[in-house]
Amino acid sequence: MSPSLCVFVVDDEPVIASSLAAILRMNGFSARFFTCPLEALAAARSESPDLVISDVAMPGISGIDLAIQMRAQYPNCKILLFSGQAATSDLLEGARARGYDFRLLQKPVHLSRFLFEIGQLSTRLLQALPLAESLMYGEA
Repeated sequence: MSPSLCVFVVDDEPVIASSLAAILRMNGFSARFFTCPLEALAAARSESPDLVISDVAMPGISGIDLAIQMRAQYPNCKILLFSGQAATSDLLEGARARGYDFRLLQKPVHLSRFLFEIGQLSTRLLQALPLAESLMYGEA
């Protein structure tokens, strides 16, 4: 059995955040949800996420700013953003200009597409685990 990946779901709409986290848990992930990006950043200090799934447009800091901060602190953390707002493309271009390239899904996200994207990202994470563990434990 593969290890359970730690996934943070961040959306300022509690129903969306909690629903996505529940779907992920039903599919074998260790998922936590947050309605505030700053709470997700604080929680990452005690449990670093393998994957962050975040809405882009939120009060306080945007999902893109959250993604940039998570990637800076946890370079191996995968990021998946979603948004229903057209202005997101400008924010995403700004992040790309700074060297960050994040995957973006448009809302509403169909469940099969959501799970497909998560599967793609988690496969890449699980493939990287043996190398990361061997480097960490000096087996390489």
